[in-house]
This record gives sequence, C-alpha cells and structure tokens, in this order.
Amino acid sequence: MAYALTTLQTDIRNYTEVDSTVLSDSIVNTFIRNAENKIYREADNDDNRFYDTSNLVIGNRYVTIPADLRIIRYIQLANTNVSPTVQVFLESKDPSYMAEFYNTPSTSSGLPRYYANWDASYWVVAPTPDAQYEITMAYVKQPTSIITDTAGTYLSNKYQDLLLYGSLVNAYGYLKGPADLIQYYTQAYQVALQSYAIEQQGRRRRDEYQDGVIRTPLKSPFPSTY
Repeated sequence: MAYALTTLQTDIRNYTEVDSTVLSDSIVNTFIRNAENKIYREADNDDNRFYDTSNLVIGNRYVTIPADLRIIRYIQLANTNVSPTVQVFLESKDPSYMAEFYNTPSTSSGLPRYYANWDASYWVVAPTPDAQYEITMAYVKQPTSIITDTAGTYLSNKYQDLLLYGSLVNAYGYLKGPADLIQYYTQAYQVALQSYAIEQQGRRRRDEYQDGVIRTPLKSPFPSTY
C-alpha cells in the first residue's frame, strides 16, 4: 500500500498506540521528515538524480549552486571552440588546488578543465572561462518530502516499510518507549535500508546484457559424494 501523509500519520499512531492528543500532526511530521533526511543521507536513489544546464560567464570562474543541490555528481562542458563540438568532463579538485592552479579569477584564461566546491553558495572552475561554454551539472537534488507532497512521494509509494520503520524509531524515542521495541524497529529499519540500497545502488544500475543475470550460487554436490 502506498502511503499518503494522512495514512502514514495514522499508522504511526496505531503502531505506537498513542492518539493525536499526544502525537499531534506537527510532532508526527517531525518524525517523518527526520526519517526521510536520514534515509536520503544514507543511500542514494535514482529519483533524486537531476540535471541542470547553463552557460559560464567569460572572466568569471564562480558558478551559483542550484538551490536544491545536495551533491555534485559530475560536470560536463560543451567545447564549442572546435568543430564538431566536443563534450568534456571536468575533473574534480580541492579548492586549495584551484587557488594554486589559477589565482587571478577576474582574467579569462581558457577552456576550464577542473571544478571544485567553493562554499555553500558557489562552485568554481579553472582556468577561468574565455567563452560562454555550455555546462551540464549532474547532481543529487533535495528530495520532495511527503510533508509538502501529501499525496505521496517516490519513497512513500515504493518503500513504505523503510519510511514507516524510520519514523517509528523516532516516535518511540520521543515517547521514551520500551527499549526492546526501539531495538526491534531500529533493526527493522536497518534491514529495510539495506534492501533499499541494494536495489537503488545495485540492481537498478545493472544491465543483464553487460553484467549478466544475477544468480544465487546453489550447493550441488557431485553424485560420488552420496
């Protein structure tokens, strides 16, 4: 069953056997959002992969970070100085390397080869661009929460057990519930998280033609051993 916000809230109260006079909507929503954030930090998923295209500014090596960015996956640049256009992947470096590589950011220099996270608002390229190169940023975005998308999200629709168990760990901690129940739901959360990560970061990124069908080894003793 896919979860909408109201059904998830109801299940949390039913599992903890506490009604809305103790667990108000705002309190339960905090459990849910904290569980979502924990899941997103611990495992990547394909729903949060996003792409954004823009153009570099001549003589300016600083690029504004998208508001919903969490992690940069890679930067792709279209080199239009050659024909046909060549796609170039920039190499990730530390900010200290960028400062040493090119320390006059206001002077255009050439085709960028490197990029780095500069601070919370900007990332930076080097050399400083000498043309308005088109760039494509592939990144992990801030996911949509069921608190705002109340009809349901990718997580709540496909991985209900993971979101429920994560929320229940928070709920029982808030209620100072029995240690055995907190331990049980913590373990249930970890099992659900592991299967979620295996599917998202493993099975969904395999190709049967290239990687082969997943097979479980079977113990098959030779007839002579009987």
